[in-house]
Amino acid sequence: EIFKSGVEAVDPHAAVKRFVHVEGSKLVLVPGSKAQAVLDLDRYGRVLIVGGGKATAPMAKAIEDLLGERIQAGIINVKYGFTQPLRFTRIVEAGHPIPDQKGVEGARAILDLLSEAGERDLVFSLISGGGSALLPQPIAPITLAEKQEMTRKLLACGASIDEINALRKHISSSKGGQMARAAHPATVVNLVLSDVVGDKMDVIASGPFVPDRSTFDDVIRILKKYGLKDLPETIRDHLDAGAAKRIPETPK
Repeated sequence: EIFKSGVEAVDPHAAVKRFVHVEGSKLVLVPGSKAQAVLDLDRYGRVLIVGGGKATAPMAKAIEDLLGERIQAGIINVKYGFTQPLRFTRIVEAGHPIPDQKGVEGARAILDLLSEAGERDLVFSLISGGGSALLPQPIAPITLAEKQEMTRKLLACGASIDEINALRKHISSSKGGQMARAAHPATVVNLVLSDVVGDKMDVIASGPFVPDRSTFDDVIRILKKYGLKDLPETIRDHLDAGAAKRIPETPK
């Protein structure tokens, strides 16, 4: 009974329903006296759903239950088999913990949808554990195969999730706040299910919609700490360029 209660307490669908309410045309985030925001849904021309993670499908189902026909489009990336029927949101099944081509295609579709968003669009970002691997978009000329190789080395070396995701963010065009930048000037409601001790928002799924606290210099220190010298040349060159300030940092 204790185990069953614990599982029910962290159900993704129920979690969204606890913190997001619709009252007529008002969207209330954290209902009651603790309400953090109240948005007038009639102000928005379109409602969009995006996101990625192992728990994102039931999160999307909750938003669809709440908003129904107001939703115009949606794309989410989930782990193979972690799906459920959705009416308005397209599900892309992809690789985890090693990213694959399906993940790249889904992340690209999400970025394309976000890049079309305007001031009168309301975007729900649904992020959960596993989102780092499930939303891969390597910065050219870094290839998916090279990112896969780097991911395997990071998982094997004993690095913490904070350290792994710092590196992921700095070779990606989807992580570390870069999806938020793509969505600008739309309004984004960022719903995040934490699988990180301390609930560090920029670490959960590598924080695609939140400011990134890590830097290229941090990443270089992490590589030295674990003796990771044999990374692909394209990744090493990109990180060196970032540390030398020749390319811009992730959004802060």
